[in-house]
Amino acid sequence: MEKIKTAFIEINKDNIDKEKIKIAGKAIKDGKLVAFPTETVYGLGADALNENAVKKIFQVKERPFFDPLIVHISCLEELQDIVSDFPDIAKKISKMFWPGPLTIVMKKNKKISQYVTAGLDTVAVRIPKHPIALELIRESKRPIAAPSANIFTHTSSTNAQHVFTDLKNRIDIIIDGGETSVGVESTVIDVSINPVNILRLGGITVEDLKKVIPDITINQDSILNESKSPGMLKKHYATIKDMPDDIKAL
Repeated sequence: MEKIKTAFIEINKDNIDKEKIKIAGKAIKDGKLVAFPTETVYGLGADALNENAVKKIFQVKERPFFDPLIVHISCLEELQDIVSDFPDIAKKISKMFWPGPLTIVMKKNKKISQYVTAGLDTVAVRIPKHPIALELIRESKRPIAAPSANIFTHTSSTNAQHVFTDLKNRIDIIIDGGETSVGVESTVIDVSINPVNILRLGGITVEDLKKVIPDITINQDSILNESKSPGMLKKHYATIKDMPDDIKAL
């Protein structure tokens, strides 16, 4: 892998430097990789509509291509480029928990790359509750695909130094926004099926979700593997025979 010089940008989440955000936003628009803080863990971001940029995420993280990514947006209006259907149950849930540490799996829009979704017909989306993450998305004017900012199978990063240790000279920019507040990945639920299914436990509890969706079910494999990213759950697997030909070849 070609080494690049990683730029380190420090930003105060309570007093965001617009000029620094512009640098990071332009990097996203230019197809580069930017690590940034969310309330859960640090994410490794790329333009979700740029296939080449998304491929870099997998290469840099040494992440298998059958492991789908979460797409981060800053407002509900941005869903039009991400999903083909925004069902009523998803509207209800998003009203309660977005912005926040909840990821919702819905039917994908054709604009979203197969690399983002690992060849599945669904896409995982959330609105993060972190001012730097939201400003980065707004400044880039792109939905940002972002798994945790670490080498695959390593512990998810909760501060910029963790990211630097894992990904220095592999990515273009690391935004240092301090420690994350939640410290664990988002909870993931699938509304593309009925009843709604919890795929991964995380920043939103089962009890919280049951207050809104009493009949929600829990994928038992998710509980057994709750420390893994959404794509490592059996529910989210696309086997190699199911993958698009160009992904198989990589």
